[in-house]
Formats: sequence, structure tokens, C-alpha cells
Amino acid sequence: MSKYDLVLYDLDGTLWDSVPLIVESLRKSYDIVLGGTDRADSDLMSYIGKPLGEVFAMHDDETKERLIEAYLDYNCARLEENAVPLFPEVCDFLAKIKASGVRQGIVTSKRESSAMITIDLLELGGYFDTMVFREATERAKPHGDPLIEAARRLGITDMTRVLYVGDAEPDLLSARDAGADFALVGWTRMDKEALKCLGPHYIIEVPSSLPCIIEGTEL
Repeated sequence: MSKYDLVLYDLDGTLWDSVPLIVESLRKSYDIVLGGTDRADSDLMSYIGKPLGEVFAMHDDETKERLIEAYLDYNCARLEENAVPLFPEVCDFLAKIKASGVRQGIVTSKRESSAMITIDLLELGGYFDTMVFREATERAKPHGDPLIEAARRLGITDMTRVLYVGDAEPDLLSARDAGADFALVGWTRMDKEALKCLGPHYIIEVPSSLPCIIEGTEL
């Protein structure tokens, strides 16, 4: 019997390697709207996993909306070019988990319109039983609401039977708030040691270990 009834995944930095493009898009939005920014890459990366509006929250409302619009225009154009690769072996573990009968889903702070560009290009939709985008809940990560919503859609009420797989602090905090377990991907571009200190239930150093964790045969 599987240890979990549902496995949920973050997208950026977890299933696909989009963090460089995100930072590129953020800088491009500043170039377009304000002629540039002195914000460091580490500052911009600290918002990975949070809603886009939070990245620009220090600006007045008009500037924030212009930055969001510029980001989405540029980012979506690059996504249409298939600019985001999957991490190695992602399809292998998604297929293996699907074949085991355990349901899978996406929980992301990305808007549906931009997330679906890459999901469709990479033909990932068939692996998932539910997909929760930014628009689905009033409160986003690091709150647990999006995870709870994903489980609710599939009739799951026991969040201890849910595993969330992610790469950043908002993912871990969201799982904790929802009462779900959390698995940190070892290929994260975030500060791995700092994330380890937050106490994830698992660290997935190699993708092939994820199905073993779900089956309860590892760790």
C-alpha cells in the first residue's frame, strides 16, 4: 500500500528548470518599465514560489501593475519558444507514480495562462489529476490553502496522506501549514543548506528515489 494518496508538485525549479528564465524576465520587466534595477539576483530569487505581485510589492500600485504586465508579456513570449527544459528523469518518475495508481497534481503560484504554455509544450498534462494555479485560492503559498484545495478537488481530507514536492521555502511552509509532508528536491537552485535547516521530511537527491519514498520503501 502506498504511503500517500496524492503527490503534488511545484513547477518552477521542481519539475522544470525555469529559475534562470524567471530572473531574466524580472530584469527585462524592470528594463522596460523603469530602465533597469539594482536589485540583486539573490533578492529576485528569494521570491521564487510566491505570487508575482509580491516581487514588485515595494512599488506603487501603478508601477507594480506595469511591471507585472511587462513580465508576463516577455515571459510568455519566451515560454512559447519552449525556453524551459524539464529536469532529467522527471517524466520517468511521473510515469512510474501514475502507473502505481497514486494520484498526482500541480500546485503553483504561476498563473494558469503562463503555466499551461509549458505544460502543453512538454505534454505533461496527462500525468496530473488536478492542477491548482494562482487564481484558484485567495491566499497563495506560503499558506496551505492551495494544497488543501488540490486535495479537496480529489475528495481527500486527510492531509497527512499528501506529499508536496518543491524546491523553495514557500513550498515547505505551504506544506507545513496544510498538514502535508514535504520533499525537497536536491536539484534546487535555492540555498539548499538553509532549506535543510527548515526540516523537510525528505530530500530527493536523485529523481528515481521519489517513487520509493511514496511506496514507503526508502528512508
